[in-house]
Amino acid sequence: MRLRVFPACILLTSAAACVSAADAFPSRPLRLIVPFPPGGGTDIMARMVGQRLNDAFGVQVVVDNRGGAAGIIGTDLAAKATPDGHTLMIGSVSTICINASLHKKLPFDTEKDLAPISLVALTPSMLVVGNTLAAKSVKELIALARAKPGQLHYASPGSGSSAHLGGELFRQAAGIDIQHVPYKGTGPAVTDLVSGQVAMFITNMPSVLPMVKANRVRALAVTSLQRSSLMPELPTVAESGIPGFEVIVWYGVFVPSGTSRTIIVRLNQEIRKMSGMQDVKDRLALQGAEVMSSTPEELAKRIRDDLLKWGKIVRASGARVD
Repeated sequence: MRLRVFPACILLTSAAACVSAADAFPSRPLRLIVPFPPGGGTDIMARMVGQRLNDAFGVQVVVDNRGGAAGIIGTDLAAKATPDGHTLMIGSVSTICINASLHKKLPFDTEKDLAPISLVALTPSMLVVGNTLAAKSVKELIALARAKPGQLHYASPGSGSSAHLGGELFRQAAGIDIQHVPYKGTGPAVTDLVSGQVAMFITNMPSVLPMVKANRVRALAVTSLQRSSLMPELPTVAESGIPGFEVIVWYGVFVPSGTSRTIIVRLNQEIRKMSGMQDVKDRLALQGAEVMSSTPEELAKRIRDDLLKWGKIVRASGARVD
């Protein structure tokens, strides 16, 4: 085998060019892709990240909403963008991990085509039941379900949603027989929960917290591993009889694979500074979310773990979107 030997001047020139390019970043406005229409949770996260990067780098950050196909269109656009750090995307557990299991074929490879930068926030869900249900704790709910196999129903805003899969995870982890009832949105699901047509609902906190505070439904637990700062008196499912149970929506920032490591580190440093800003914490709290940052490696590990976790749940549930 012949080894190719390059002159030292060429190697040094190439290395200097790489450093120079990284030092010049960003050289133009940044594009931050949101794979959903304006107004949702992902969009809110994106605008906070965009403002942070604008303040840090002094360049305009254009939030580009590209909704469609449950986030697949915008995610594919980001995955295929030029990997120079000027195109970023806000992804979530749904767009990055759950879609990979729900769809037989995606136009991108979740792990190969996107490079993680940092987590931004976590949104725990809440396990709620109707007031007429004879269960005031997770343990009592499980006991009731075991006493009435196949007779209790849990709601979701649609097959394959995080609420559906969260309910399926609860069914499996608790070893109970409960039936899934999909609705066309969260509103109708909550309405039937209030009226007693369904027994339970695992959904994001902002959508049901007003009903809990108005005593129209009963909250039994939050689905994060730690208690939520929004309702610290409410136990977690994990501490209520199902160790390790976790259903959260996380949001993170990504760039196309092939982006310079130097640029990834710079972006990570600036985004992680958000986690210490009180105004960011306050704004996220209004959305039922909590600030969370990470290294690129920590986010990559979470993705690997969630691909395995939700892949197993999706297969068990039989959910499929094609």
